[in-house]
Amino acid sequence: MSVQVSQLSKVYGTQKAVNEISFEAHKGQVLGFLGPNGAGKSTTMKMLTCFIPQTSGTATVCGYDTATAPMEVTQKIGYLPENNPLYLDMYVREYLEFMAGLHKMGAIAARRIDEMIETTGLVNESKKKVGQLSKGYRQRVGLAQAMLHNPEVLILDEPTSGLDPNQLVEIRALIKRLGKDKTVIFSSHIMQEVQAVADRVIIINKGKIVADDATANLQNRVGNEVVVTAEFKQPVDRSLLGALKGIKSFEQQKDGKWNFVSQGHKDIREDIFLFAKEKNLTLLHLNKEEYSLEEVFKQLTQ
Repeated sequence: MSVQVSQLSKVYGTQKAVNEISFEAHKGQVLGFLGPNGAGKSTTMKMLTCFIPQTSGTATVCGYDTATAPMEVTQKIGYLPENNPLYLDMYVREYLEFMAGLHKMGAIAARRIDEMIETTGLVNESKKKVGQLSKGYRQRVGLAQAMLHNPEVLILDEPTSGLDPNQLVEIRALIKRLGKDKTVIFSSHIMQEVQAVADRVIIINKGKIVADDATANLQNRVGNEVVVTAEFKQPVDRSLLGALKGIKSFEQQKDGKWNFVSQGHKDIREDIFLFAKEKNLTLLHLNKEEYSLEEVFKQLTQ
């Protein structure tokens, strides 16, 4: 695995910002890192990128220990911090050339800079000073520098902060594309974004990991009932629906569709389909309602 964390902690005085967390992140995977403000997300990312030392526990990146081999770790990581510190008086291309020098990229620097300017949509802004750019374009410069040296691991803290809706779509697609051959860990407060991009989600609360699962699995962990929406072509006698097995309750909506709530966590779509077939009813719509990631997040962090 690219990133391995074991019993990692960070203590400030009497406060445990991160409390003995353990997880792994693999190549070819986009990992969404979620939590309320002050939960320990950014602190964890800073420890993984060697910006701050851990109090206890271990973290390795591509086999290198963050405590004993920080230089090797930083060569393997591309990092976009939450506050995206940039040199505002530098021109965009000049800044990327400066970063390429820090990474000692040599002859490939010019080609990679051109690639990153193209990839992050900075072609028309590359001759401007960073300080002249909008927040969204500054965020793109931060992404460009994080990817510049073609790292194996990308750690992105709020990477879409300040982007407009069109830019959001582009950067989300870029993150998902990068996740095919790199390890990507990113934090976000936008649940729809995590749901759309992340293969796996870790939720941290008060310094402890409270959930770690595939995004789809996580949405099914909360709640003990299954809600199914069905629409029939013909009017349905309410008394007939009462004979359906495994149904706790049902209610017709204003648009004519029916909501069925299961007894327990059973998927009742097959029962509704067989009922329709038996009663010679035409089903126009049959859908199992999913818990949104936002609902899961609320229940796990409140």
